[in-house]
Amino acid sequence: MTTTGSGSTYDPPADPARGAAASARAAARGHGPPPRTDRRVALVTGASSGIGAATARRFAAGGWHLLLSGRDRRRLEETASGTSAVLLPADLGAPQGARLLAEAALRATGRIDVLVAGAGIGWAGPFLTMPHTDIDRVLFLDLNATLHLVREVLPAMVESGRGRVVLVGSVAGCVGVREEAVYSAAKAGLAAFAEALRQELRGTGVGVTLVVPGPVATGFFARRGRPYHRSRPRPTSPGRIAAAVWDAVAEARDDTYIPAWLTLPARVRALTPSLYRRLLNHFG
Repeated sequence: MTTTGSGSTYDPPADPARGAAASARAAARGHGPPPRTDRRVALVTGASSGIGAATARRFAAGGWHLLLSGRDRRRLEETASGTSAVLLPADLGAPQGARLLAEAALRATGRIDVLVAGAGIGWAGPFLTMPHTDIDRVLFLDLNATLHLVREVLPAMVESGRGRVVLVGSVAGCVGVREEAVYSAAKAGLAAFAEALRQELRGTGVGVTLVVPGPVATGFFARRGRPYHRSRPRPTSPGRIAAAVWDAVAEARDDTYIPAWLTLPARVRALTPSLYRRLLNHFG
């Protein structure tokens, strides 16, 4: 049973207070030339690897100005190579991590047009053996910290009358994956949050997109110590997820599933719950 990253890296700091202070100091240091505030601004969390890094590169290619956050500054620098991105190393697991990151981001550019909330962790193993500390940590990083970060950046978006929040969910939040019970719960919570928030923001000019990928070919499975062994569905590339995020923002989509057939489980569940559970018991 190991904790694993989901498109980002995360190692608990030995001293959370020191980590938060270091993140605040690092926020003042940019990467490359000064930011151009005439460009649209995207804040991407979990940008040190995987989905977050690929998404950051896609937005950079599209001409956006980037604010990149993650735990690993060296990897953030690799993601930012060749761009004018501002690096904002942050520990979203710290009590004030989300607030410090949001303040640093708004201080750096004065606005955030899109938030791509991709940071998170996972945990693989039977729920009966899962330590209580890991339950708390997965729920905090994958759900609570995201909600707090959204809460911090939304007022500026609403005031400007434009913006989009992109939440990176998972197929695990739709069907529930055995031995990933808490991770599944956190991602299901994100899906419900996206739907509720979307209703609240109607008419403000701010949208909410939920991105639901299946397995992705990142370091997720290697870090959790359990390789992906199923023949179906085949892992998708991080670049494909990044392209889906880009398209969803450009087209103001509420939901996007990668691959698209991942919408089927929810439909089967709604129409024939007993069949859905039989299939889940067999394939889940």
